[in-house]
Amino acid sequence: MEINNQERDILRRLAERIAKIASLPVHEEKKRLWRALNGLKPEQPMVAIDQVCWNEMNIDDKLTLRCQGPECRSYEEKFRRVLFQWEYFPVDMVVEPFIRVPMAIEPFNQDPLAAQNRIFGVAIKEETLATDAANNIVSPNYENQFQTIEDVEKIKMPVVKHDTAETKRRMDMAAWLFEGIMPLRAEGWFDHYLSVWDPVAVWMSVEGILYALIDEPEMIHALVSHVVEGYMMMLEQLEEQSLVYSGENLIHCTGAFIDDLPSPDFDPEKPKTRDVWMYAMAQVFATISPAMFEEYEIDQLMPLFWRFGLVYYGCCDPLEDKMRAVKRIPNLRKISASPWADREKCVEQIGSDYVVSNKPNPAFVAGSAFNEEQVREDIEKTKEICGRTRSPLEFILKDISTVRREPLRLKQWGETAMKVACG
Repeated sequence: MEINNQERDILRRLAERIAKIASLPVHEEKKRLWRALNGLKPEQPMVAIDQVCWNEMNIDDKLTLRCQGPECRSYEEKFRRVLFQWEYFPVDMVVEPFIRVPMAIEPFNQDPLAAQNRIFGVAIKEETLATDAANNIVSPNYENQFQTIEDVEKIKMPVVKHDTAETKRRMDMAAWLFEGIMPLRAEGWFDHYLSVWDPVAVWMSVEGILYALIDEPEMIHALVSHVVEGYMMMLEQLEEQSLVYSGENLIHCTGAFIDDLPSPDFDPEKPKTRDVWMYAMAQVFATISPAMFEEYEIDQLMPLFWRFGLVYYGCCDPLEDKMRAVKRIPNLRKISASPWADREKCVEQIGSDYVVSNKPNPAFVAGSAFNEEQVREDIEKTKEICGRTRSPLEFILKDISTVRREPLRLKQWGETAMKVACG
């Protein structure tokens, strides 16, 4: 679709506002603080808010899109969300002084989970229920497509293709749109997310996986081996085609700035996976035994872990009973402390060797009323526990399904968290 001058003007005005914000000295200070934390020499806990229920955020039409074409709308949505977050709940966010232009890489022209399904050629078969058509949070019911070991052959090995002509077109278009405002960066494979069990869960259902671990262990071992082999082939292709993006500012919703990366032999023309972070998780294994977790997750993913410069591990799954296995991960730097983890037990085992990536409970912004005292006490408790163990600490409010259509709750949460973190 052809872009008209009116749409160009809309995007330029938004980009100019972002450029002005990005020029503020506070962003270099925030980067320095993230580097200190990620280098295990924290000056203070860091705070981030991500995975927001944007469908409930639109104060005074500030998030309403005016552009019509999909390319312009993609930029407009990103810009408006950055500006909105900076105004209402910036906490320790960093606004960078350049514009990322996504390279045309198949199969990564979609969100991470959809891309993973396209990588392996397995179509999702599901039914979904939604309470709000504008919210991307839905309740799915997945059909189990892997019943026997023969079904493992449904998983295809990935083929990564870079459409250089399309990437050039995107860069030329961005140059016309944003000339004189901010520099551009071609963005290759950016979201370094390599979970085995998240894609498998949508192929089999969580229930299907848990039954198969008992009833079909041979099939599960073959399935996981196949997925890991596919990921390894994918990474080789990304490296060969110089498609690994090494300018990470986030890793799984947290600040990725660090002095340890890229690697000493970094070649900016051919970035490698050893120059970047990765993250992985096995949320469906929240209830299985530590031994099974180690066998089916940590042991299986070792080839992937070894490839990367640094690893962030975990998400919503409580890891306190599986920490011995987690700490076997090479190049591990951040460990998730889920809202459902035993904080004392989790933090004691993490100690000062890794960053405690604490996830305050998003239910605290989803209740019938916002309870600032509850939020403050929760954050203070975590800070006190980490203080005793000298654990580097970050607070990451994420997985926010709803704020009861009261967007200023995130502002209140952010202000409370920053007071405790910096106090």
